[in-house]
Amino acid sequence: MLFRFYRQLSTCVSPSPSQIKVMAAKELVEAAVSENKITIFSKTWCPYCKRAKALFASKYPGVATKIYELDELDDGAEIQNYLAEKTGQRSVPNIFVNQKHVGGCDDIVSLESKGQLAPLVNV
Repeated sequence: MLFRFYRQLSTCVSPSPSQIKVMAAKELVEAAVSENKITIFSKTWCPYCKRAKALFASKYPGVATKIYELDELDDGAEIQNYLAEKTGQRSVPNIFVNQKHVGGCDDIVSLESKGQLAPLVNV
């Protein structure tokens, strides 16, 4: 019993390597979203990600966009897990505009076709 208490206490005092990765993923996501007008969490091979990135590049070329290719990052899985927790969306692309989660590819294509994406971008 004392051993179990000590083990629980030690995890509170010094986080495990997996807890550190989770905390780092959370910090990266929160900083990226707060510091960039458009933030896209993507994967290089994903056709929906390519379409979303192309839409922003063609329609909003002068707007600073930060793209994180999760399949190229060592902590990509942890970032994607945190995004699922934060947004309820597990899939990519996972897109934020002016700190607001707008969804994925179909969501931004729909917003663009309705003329609702430009007002979000140009806030």
